[in-house]
Amino acid sequence: MSQKIKKIAVLTSGGDSPGMNAAIRSVVRTCAYHKISSVGVYRGYEGLIDGDFVELDARSVRGIINKGGTFLKSARSKRFMTKEGRKIAFDKLTKAGIDAIVLIGGDGTFTGGLVFNTEYGFPVMGIPGTIDNDIIGTDRTLGYDTALNTAVEAIDKIRDTAHSHDRLFFVEVMGRDVGHIALNAGIGAGAEEILIPEEDMGIDRLVESLERSKKSGKSSSIVVVAEGDKIGKSVFELKDYVDQNLEEYDVRVSVLGHMQRGGSPTCFDRVLASRMGVKAVESLLEGKSNYMVGTIHDKMELTPLERAIKGESKINKELIRVSDIMTT
Repeated sequence: MSQKIKKIAVLTSGGDSPGMNAAIRSVVRTCAYHKISSVGVYRGYEGLIDGDFVELDARSVRGIINKGGTFLKSARSKRFMTKEGRKIAFDKLTKAGIDAIVLIGGDGTFTGGLVFNTEYGFPVMGIPGTIDNDIIGTDRTLGYDTALNTAVEAIDKIRDTAHSHDRLFFVEVMGRDVGHIALNAGIGAGAEEILIPEEDMGIDRLVESLERSKKSGKSSSIVVVAEGDKIGKSVFELKDYVDQNLEEYDVRVSVLGHMQRGGSPTCFDRVLASRMGVKAVESLLEGKSNYMVGTIHDKMELTPLERAIKGESKINKELIRVSDIMTT
């Protein structure tokens, strides 16, 4: 291992996701294991520019593995998008004696790190923290499993009231560009239909499906909708259309929203965060930079940040077929 790196900083940026605290804990304790210093950066790249640093050790991260959110806070930084802002950040890092950074976040976080490395040669390593599971180079992003289980639990509860009142519920879950949460949560919760950005079902087919459900004797239905679905401008527009064209349905909308980002991380996300933190620190100590750590077929792998940013996450076609069969 290289002896050049003696102090590593860790920051969280962009949208928070369950497991970020567990990842911070792993980074800090791996640094302690290798007898190097670690520093937390508050408020992401904004804190980097302001020099908002805190020295961390193994004891300072106790009791956080089960906590949602990120105790280092997260913020988007317009200043870091400028050369002037990045120069200030570099000067603050240099003054603090920090030799490398672990970045926990999504593609925006990684883009900032890649630009920073290009300009200053500063070693960076990424940990994919986003509930959308939309970054290539890893089978699962940090927080996705927790968000998925939160969505399924919520839909199960909504089904209870849907059944009690013979209602149709449109349940919107997060997923602006990809439908991983909607597709998996929909199958797991037994939804009658699942609407995702990758598959333009079309409003007519949706209506036909709901009509078939009604004729088959179903008195209540759940339709899971990814927020980026392209059938309507919004889930409320879908409700209005069904109200007008299927008067026999009593339609309600439930938007799960940011509750999917919160809550205690699942065991899967805690273990994943621990593995990713170890891999990130040890990769930096081996002299590697500009990579994202991830799991591929349950093995820790490194993917160049540029590829992780520009790559397009693919929906599982087998799951789409399973969904079609289950909603028959």
